[in-house]
Amino acid sequence: MNDKGSKAEMENEAGSGSEDSKTAGYLPEVSTGSGQAPVEYDPLKRYLWEIGQHALLTREEEYDLAVRLRESDDQDAALRLITSNLRLVVKIAMQFQHFWMRNLQDLIQEGNVGLMQALRKFDPYRGVKFSYYASFWIKAYILKFIMDNWHLVRVGTTQAQRKLFYNLKKEKARLLNLGIDTGPKLLADQLQVTEKDVIEMDQRLSSWEVSLDAPLRDDTEDSHISFLSGNEQPVDDRLADTEIRDLLHEKLSDFRRTLNDRELKILDRRILAEAPETLQDMGAEFGISRERVRQIEERIKAKIRDYLLAELPDLSDGDYLSTLDFQD
Repeated sequence: MNDKGSKAEMENEAGSGSEDSKTAGYLPEVSTGSGQAPVEYDPLKRYLWEIGQHALLTREEEYDLAVRLRESDDQDAALRLITSNLRLVVKIAMQFQHFWMRNLQDLIQEGNVGLMQALRKFDPYRGVKFSYYASFWIKAYILKFIMDNWHLVRVGTTQAQRKLFYNLKKEKARLLNLGIDTGPKLLADQLQVTEKDVIEMDQRLSSWEVSLDAPLRDDTEDSHISFLSGNEQPVDDRLADTEIRDLLHEKLSDFRRTLNDRELKILDRRILAEAPETLQDMGAEFGISRERVRQIEERIKAKIRDYLLAELPDLSDGDYLSTLDFQD
């Protein structure tokens, strides 16, 4: 569990269909019923009822269980981490149901596999909440499943359309690598379909990519697809850093309540400001010397560091405090 899966690795694993042998047995499959099922038996409702019996975990409980799993391979801890987050999988699957109108259970199953992968890779010592970390793996597996099976959602069933779905992007990439302009006529000739079919399929696939490129949340530029591919910072580090920055700024808001009015003004207008006021101007406002303002500023910085390390001791071994703007 020490290895750090990159976003490219996450894409490969999402498409491989492999499951970790230690966690594969933890997930109750979404029941499909049997020939002797009751007349009004609804397997999805039954599954939702079953996972609702598992209590949600507090942040502290998640951390303790994750440490037990990491340090002593505690399988009971692994089971609790999985079962307590099955509702999270359903919630995320429902967010993507408009991309997959066939069966919500398909998305739930894929999300469950993503949850297992998150458990296998999770490092509790990074200070990140497991459910938050897992949500990105769940989304990745669900999105990869939808992408791999996109032809079942929007693409028609004619032979020409099937050929286009599987080969259009590949052929475009091949021709571009040869320095050849990939117009619809050339692609149609190469794939032995009509220009109209090429144009329609290209528009469908482009529409899908635009949907995936939409932001994950209103307050972030990260997109769905950005977590599936690329050679940027490993996803483990990226998620941890994002979560830790959120924690730091949340604690900083709490810390503000410990300061007096003069300290708050120095914090906002000197330490956190993009264009800090001069020591001389601040000193003139408060009727103190420039040196005295500087001393108060340094004292506030030290108090912030001490406060954050007391509130978030797990961060003491890392460089996360540097994510705050006031750090030197």
